[in-house]
Amino acid sequence: MNKKTPTTDDNFSVFHEAVKDVRKLQQDTINPPKRKTTAQSKKKLCDSSSSDQTFYFSDEFEPLLKKNVPTQYTRIDIPKYEVKRLRRGLYIPDIFLDLHGLSQIEAKCELSRLITECIKEKISCACVMHGIGKYILKQKTPLWLAQHPDVLAFHQAPLEFGGAGALLVLIEILDN
Repeated sequence: MNKKTPTTDDNFSVFHEAVKDVRKLQQDTINPPKRKTTAQSKKKLCDSSSSDQTFYFSDEFEPLLKKNVPTQYTRIDIPKYEVKRLRRGLYIPDIFLDLHGLSQIEAKCELSRLITECIKEKISCACVMHGIGKYILKQKTPLWLAQHPDVLAFHQAPLEFGGAGALLVLIEILDN
């Protein structure tokens, strides 16, 4: 039907006849309630298994990361081609961490737990999904990861793993 063809009551009646038994869909998405955190619950959140987060993750220290390029980092003793392999998606993450909706304190604890778990389970590649949002975790997460001695390299994830809202992280696994 083009713009010059006038709409008639016959068209409306055909439409109403076609959709007369249609019902409105029930909303099936459940929005979780916001967590209220107190100072005491934040202390409980960071238990002894992730106590190294206060040691490794400082907010004052900012490592030198390149600006105006996708987020990337390589430890000094690691070849640069490892970052290229991360960028191309040659490493497939075995574990994912979603930081959406977490505070900075909670995100530090979860990052520490992730690295601890990766070392314990001998997982060398992880994906950290920080999201974009207000750019707080997007800016802080690479700074925290660059400070940890067990992080070999990280790069902005390929699109299939989250793109600009995620990082692929290579973690040093020591063979015992």
